[in-house]
Amino acid sequence: MTMKKLTCVLALAGAFMSGNALAWGNDGHRAVGAIADQLLKGSAAQAKIGALLLPGETLESIANWPDCVKGTYCGPQSPEMLAYVAANPKHSEYHYTDIPFQNAHYHDGATGSAGDDIVQTLKQAISVLQGKSDAASNPHQFTPRQALILLTHLVGDIHQPLHVGAAYVAKDGRFVVPETQAQIDGLAIFDARGGNNLLLDDAQITALSDAVIPAPLPAEAGAVKPAAYPKSPTKPLHSYWDSTVVDYAMRRLSTRTPRQFAQTVIASKPDVPGNSGDPASWPYQWADASLAASKTAYAGVVAGPATQQTSRKGEVYYVWSLSVPSDYPVPSSALAKTQLINGGYHLAAVLQAIWP
Repeated sequence: MTMKKLTCVLALAGAFMSGNALAWGNDGHRAVGAIADQLLKGSAAQAKIGALLLPGETLESIANWPDCVKGTYCGPQSPEMLAYVAANPKHSEYHYTDIPFQNAHYHDGATGSAGDDIVQTLKQAISVLQGKSDAASNPHQFTPRQALILLTHLVGDIHQPLHVGAAYVAKDGRFVVPETQAQIDGLAIFDARGGNNLLLDDAQITALSDAVIPAPLPAEAGAVKPAAYPKSPTKPLHSYWDSTVVDYAMRRLSTRTPRQFAQTVIASKPDVPGNSGDPASWPYQWADASLAASKTAYAGVVAGPATQQTSRKGEVYYVWSLSVPSDYPVPSSALAKTQLINGGYHLAAVLQAIWP
């Protein structure tokens, strides 16, 4: 296909600004959990998982819990959620790391990493489920149930490319690689906030997808119609990767629900890369694989010059319009499918390694 470029324009300021980046969205996380649920049927790990879950809960049903505690958009918070938030004031930082997407590896102390980032939090969750509870291995004092919930969610997060590979941008739109944290100064090098400050023109990206992605299947009889919200003219790149590509991936497989997606991909017997060594080291391997995936996510993506905006709170920030390849929905949805599959299989594998 001809790789002509789509030039995107800026529109309303502040509508997309969010302090909490969500990875994969509801359906993506549920798909990762549903894959693991099916792969673990009849295993010793399934029995251990059942002992930590409440009646009726599954990995699929708890997969969005750590996002739901960030607000009330999943409904009122339970006492369990409120207690977790009170004990973990930095819980929103557990979901991502910000390694420049051009890099090949995550390592402790790397530019963009943090002591409470996704790799470190996953290490802690795995250690807790392995039976370790000392201050060094579990500084946040996660309970085994919390560790299982976090592991289920964060394995999904770490396979979302933009939750590991971060874009740092110069004012003129060049993607740059800061060598130290101090260089990310908001003057010469800017943190694009996981792609939240990189804007796609929603109408144009939708038009591109309509040309190459199958139409949605008709809703099932009795299905609850999702609430309609005013549509912004722009879509943050992060939002595109959270939910839009998951929708495209499911449409390309003619599936409506996360569970149907899980059944279809498992039946295809996918070739999933394995992990080696102590399971507590696997988050490093997943982060490196996600960095490689983020290079595909940013392939052919070009940012325009910075535009200054002011939030409702009076904070000044910058955004960049994006140009993407005309077939971008195809490789991005294919990558999303691969990452969701890998996430589900890796979640099942780490739980089986913990509880063989």
